[in-house]
Amino acid sequence: MKRRITVVRSGIPTPAAAADAVIADEELRREIRSGRFVRRLASARESRLLVHRLGASGRPLATAAALWAMSPGAASIEDASGARRPVTLTLLANWIARLALEPLQTRGALSAIAADLARCEAVAAARRLPRLDLDAPPLYLRTDLSFGIRAGGSVGHTAGVLNNLSAFGAPPIFVTTDDVPTVDRGIETHVVMPSDAFWNFRELPALLLTQPFAAETLRVVDRRSIGFVYQRYSLGNYSGVVVSRALGVPLILEYNGSEVWVSDHWGRPLKHRELALRIERLNHLAADLIVVVSDPIADQLTAAGIPRERVLVNPNAVDVERYRPDIDGALVRRTLGLDRAFVVGFIGTFGAWHGAEVLAEAFVTLMRERPELRRSMRLLMAGNGARMPLVRRILDAGGVADLVRLPGLVSQEDGPSYLAACDLLVSPHVPNADGTPFFGSPTKLFEYMAMGRPIVASNLNQIGEVLEHDRTAWLVAPGDASALADAIAEVAANEAQRRRLGAAARTRAVARHTWREHTQRIIDRVRALDRAATSVATAPATR
Repeated sequence: MKRRITVVRSGIPTPAAAADAVIADEELRREIRSGRFVRRLASARESRLLVHRLGASGRPLATAAALWAMSPGAASIEDASGARRPVTLTLLANWIARLALEPLQTRGALSAIAADLARCEAVAAARRLPRLDLDAPPLYLRTDLSFGIRAGGSVGHTAGVLNNLSAFGAPPIFVTTDDVPTVDRGIETHVVMPSDAFWNFRELPALLLTQPFAAETLRVVDRRSIGFVYQRYSLGNYSGVVVSRALGVPLILEYNGSEVWVSDHWGRPLKHRELALRIERLNHLAADLIVVVSDPIADQLTAAGIPRERVLVNPNAVDVERYRPDIDGALVRRTLGLDRAFVVGFIGTFGAWHGAEVLAEAFVTLMRERPELRRSMRLLMAGNGARMPLVRRILDAGGVADLVRLPGLVSQEDGPSYLAACDLLVSPHVPNADGTPFFGSPTKLFEYMAMGRPIVASNLNQIGEVLEHDRTAWLVAPGDASALADAIAEVAANEAQRRRLGAAARTRAVARHTWREHTQRIIDRVRALDRAATSVATAPATR
């Protein structure tokens, strides 16, 4: 019998030597579905599930029941802080009872959401920009029901704006469902734990979060004056609408594209799709300023009737002090066995739009057509995500897996050192499969630029607008693995060109694409809207 079995949720660091046996939560659930789990019955003296935060772990009924079956009376759920919840028969019975009752309660819950939404829609229809007070602290709301996110564009964007708001007024107040890496520790932060009600039902936890999140935010504010509310929009949430109206302050909505569209095209269609669309529309109507990262998103909003003066196109950016050319990547190179190699690099979450599989195909093509490069060139692809299995299959089938390093998820804090370990960086983004314009503004693009490394990138919408071919990067047709392979070979072979491209990209990032400049544009636009509203309100009446 094993001493202990530790089940680890995705994104949680695997314990080095704390357990006799470690298994991923996803793998355990696959064993349960296949029936192979029976071999683990009563197989350990104790068992545990490691989660990021105990209060946000929901009700993992299947995993918890498996824990109890593996070690009756000695099972628990634990988080990184050491908080612990014993898994008992009483707990399991409670969860089963709630799971049985909640389907009978969904209609009432959805009706309550729809009624509250109708009230907010009526208020949003009669809108007037409240006065702006930059001497009062702004409220930043992060309402995502994603936990333990340690890296990626959302992390960079959230920290970038939060860390720079105080340069234009009072320090912000951050109300969030989870902590965010690289956010300045001095920022006043309040974590709101979501209820575990309806946790086993898709979408309902997100739809039910608005009112408790808004109520807790107003409790945090108490009687303090607030300058404005800034919300990073998330699926099914309109907390910013509720809070800004209650406080009588402007609402700035950060809108990175339709979550409904993302579910339709890159995930699973939503069960409560029409309700989610109503909530997106409410946010658009109620916001005094909508900040988007690209022109295609702005075009979608204006086509839907949102006045263009209330939309600010503000591409993503970079912290040029965190991402610098002088960062030492030697330790990463040694750890990954890359000391003497020419390293082609990529970092990302391996999403449908990242083109990671195109880069894998390009590397296979390059090694097949230029076999002499097998001795000197290596590919480093940091990160993880939906397209990783496809990437692995391409690399294995192409016979180049031994030339590629796949270190998995790299934290936001460690990202710069991994980029510093590379000699050339690739941004192989691909068009949307449905033919709509690519609406992204890849944070990796600006991080690459700030590192001062040469870049090979897809000439795709904003990427081709930010980068200039043969000046700040080498641009290729998106989705063309052969063209990408040729470009990598050409840039890799020309050291003078690499130095020129890298230096020019760094200069451009510092001059135009810092988070300070990004935040400045938001504040400037809100000030302009405030001045316009004030002049209208004070203009003398005419006959």
